[in-house]
Order: sequence, then C-alpha cells, then structure tokens
Amino acid sequence: MRFYYITILLCFIFSISVSGQKKDSSIVSGIEFHGLEKTQISYIELFLKIKEGDRVTINDIESDVQQLKNIIGIGDAVYLIDTIGGQIVITYDIQEIRTLLPILNFGGIKDNLWFQLGLSDNNWRGKGQQIVASYFNNDGLSGGQLFFKSPRTRNSRDWGYTTSLSRWVSLEPLFFDQGTVNYIYENNSAGLTAIKNFGNHHSIEFGGTYFIEKYRKSDEQFFEDPPGPEALTQPKLLSKMEYKVNRLNYDFFYNSGYLWTLTYQNVFTITDNTLFNSLQYQAIGYLRPTEKINLGFRLKLGVSTNNDSPFAPFVADSHVNLRGVGNRIDRGTAQAVLNVEYRNTVFHHKTWSSQVVIFSDLGTWRSPGGDLQDLVNPDQFRHFIGGGFRIIYQKVFGAVLRVDYGIDVFNPSQKGLVLGLGQYF
Repeated sequence: MRFYYITILLCFIFSISVSGQKKDSSIVSGIEFHGLEKTQISYIELFLKIKEGDRVTINDIESDVQQLKNIIGIGDAVYLIDTIGGQIVITYDIQEIRTLLPILNFGGIKDNLWFQLGLSDNNWRGKGQQIVASYFNNDGLSGGQLFFKSPRTRNSRDWGYTTSLSRWVSLEPLFFDQGTVNYIYENNSAGLTAIKNFGNHHSIEFGGTYFIEKYRKSDEQFFEDPPGPEALTQPKLLSKMEYKVNRLNYDFFYNSGYLWTLTYQNVFTITDNTLFNSLQYQAIGYLRPTEKINLGFRLKLGVSTNNDSPFAPFVADSHVNLRGVGNRIDRGTAQAVLNVEYRNTVFHHKTWSSQVVIFSDLGTWRSPGGDLQDLVNPDQFRHFIGGGFRIIYQKVFGAVLRVDYGIDVFNPSQKGLVLGLGQYF
C-alpha cells in the first residue's frame, strides 16, 4: 500500500509540473526583426530554435536572444511579446555593429620589429562570412594573407568552407649543437577546408593545404662558418581535422563560457616521402564575477613527431603565446602554454570603453629529439608577467586597441612591447 500511495503522489506531482509548463508556454504565430541593416534575416534564422507554430516558454525566447547576441555583427538584442488570443508574436529588436575594420598589429623587442596592416570583415554580405586581406612585415621581410570563410554556405545549417592564400617570411633562429644559426624562412601556401556543423555549438573542419617551405642562411650570423645547409626547399601537403565545441556567450566586449578545439594535422613531405604528425588541444574560458571584471584563461597543449631537427613546429613567440618573448626565439616538438588575463573595465560608455589588464603567460617546450620530461624541466620554462590596457570602440566588432608589456620572471632583461587590434585571446 505504501508503494501505491507513493506512486499516486509522484503521478500527481508530475501532472502539476506538466500542467504548469503548458500554462507557461504559448504558440508562436509570428516572428519579426527590427533594426537590421546589413545582416540577412535568412542567416539569423539558421541559429534560432523557435519557429512559427512552436509552443515556447520565456526561457526558450531568452535562449534565442542570447544566441542572437553571439552572432558576429550583432551587438545587442532584446525581445518584445505581443499576445493575441493565446498566441504570441515575438519581435526581436536588434542593435547591429559594424564588422569591417582595419588590421593593425605591431610589436617589438630589441633587434626584432614587426607590423601587420590590412582589412577584415567578419559579416561580409550580411551572411556571417569572414574575409581577410593583410600585409605582414617582419624585420623588413614581407608577407601577407588572403582568407575567406563561409561558415554556413547557401543558407545551409550544416555545411561551410574556408579557403586561403598566404605568404610568411621571417628571420628564424635555428638551433644546432654548434650554436644558433639564422635562416630566412619563407612559407607560401594555399588551403581549402570543409566545415560540418552540428547545431550551433559543435563542428568539424577538415581539409588540406599545399605549401612550400624555403630556408636560406641569413647574412647576419653569430659566428663564422655556421652549420646547416645553405638553402633548403621542401614542398609539403598538410591534412587537417579539427573538432570544435563553442559555448561562448557575448555581451558586447564581455565574454563568458568556454571554447575548445582538438586538431590533428599530418604533413607529407613530397621530396623524401616522410610523414609528420601533430596533435593540438586548445581550451579558452571566461568568467565574469562582477559587472566590470572579466577573467580569461587559455590552455594550449601540443605534441608532434619527435624529430631531432631544428625545424620543430611549436614556437615561443610574442605574436601567439608569450607576450614579450620576441619572434620565434625557441622551438620544440611538444608544448604546454597557459595564458591568464584579468580585465577590469575602468571606463564604460555606450560607444567607448577602456580596460586595464594584468596577465601571466607561462610556457614550456620539449626540445627536438628530447623526452616529454622536458616539459617539466625548470630550465625549459618561460614565464612572462605584465600589464596593459585596452581601448574599445563598441560600434565595430573586435575594435579593441591592445597594448601589453611583458617581462620574463626568470630573466628580467628579457622584455618587450606588443600592440595589436583585438584581444590577445
């Protein structure tokens, strides 16, 4: 009997719960969008769960509003509900932001200056397409990039693609037993990938890149008769598979949530038929403990074929992982990098805002041909701490002027300034 009464009680509670849910839900008879100028309605609808005829709750609507805010090109969105005879019309009032902006990045330490100029649009044609054209100068050596990404092709929820052309030239210090040898490194590439979307938060990108790497000894050397080849040309084919989970939420320039990617790459060298493999994991997370404070974390782990070669794939570089370290000052066949940022908004207006930033960039590498124990060897660690500021123009997506100055904890004489557009991560 006791079991009988418990069953009756549970059924009663469940019926009340279902009844309450039905009571709080309404049928959508129409959806309207106000405030759109550039972004296509057909593109926005790809991200929204609610359709006409659906029975929805306030939580469903608020979830779609946040999804609207996460679309590049939309700064803010609110909703209005008009109830007509048990049915509702949802109106989304959207505030767009511009997505066409210049690329301006600059950095430098002693004996190494670099800058990047260009244009990018992250909502080209109002369909969330990304197009980038940039020029890069590294110590007087010229390179550049053309990049196009269509995350959802022809109003398809499921498929997209990317295509790219790039040229990178830099002065590369390569490390031999006899000492460091300076090479001029050149990489010319053309790539094409396909994107398979699984809803709004999961995707797989796969494809390939054909590229030619060239090395030639620089006229500037540390000693006479340096070792290594005078010149080297290697055509290669890269295959890539990347799985991404994106649970980031945006509120203008504030972030919350997380994103992680797992990337496998295979490089086939055409001249000698050798294979090279690498596996990389990157996780980015944001917390917003107060209205004006944003905390950011980025973890990068990587491991590759452990060739005893000066041409190892993972680098220590101001551009990508350690602010203040300089241009590609070290290389390895495995890496672990942790970046932490504290961002505090000190001025906020509907158009302009500014933040002060305190950061810690910590990294370690496995030497080519070495052991994984190298990653925990104190001599391999590089740790830069520093501060900076951000000037943010909220009317344009990603219009963040970034200035950072980093100092090596273990070697304070190693320091440098890094400037750019956009947050570091």
